Amino acid sequence: MTELMSSGIELMFAGMTIVFLFLIMLVGAINFMSFLVQRFFPEQPATTVHVTTGGVDKNVIAAISAAVHQYRNKHK
Repeated sequence: MTELMSSGIELMFAGMTIVFLFLIMLVGAINFMSFLVQRFFPEQPATTVHVTTGGVDKNVIAAISAAVHQYRNKHK
């Protein structure tokens, strides 16, 4: 009975070691791929968008901008 238990414990530790090593290799591979993507495909700077008002009064645009700004500050 003790021989069977010791074989089971050895098998358990062998399995846990294999899973642990696999997870370490997986984290290493993900970090390496992240490094490669950041190096060869850097983020592009944000482009500016020009919006035409199309005949809308500048006071209306200012009021809407102020309302949006106030809403965003209130609902963070």
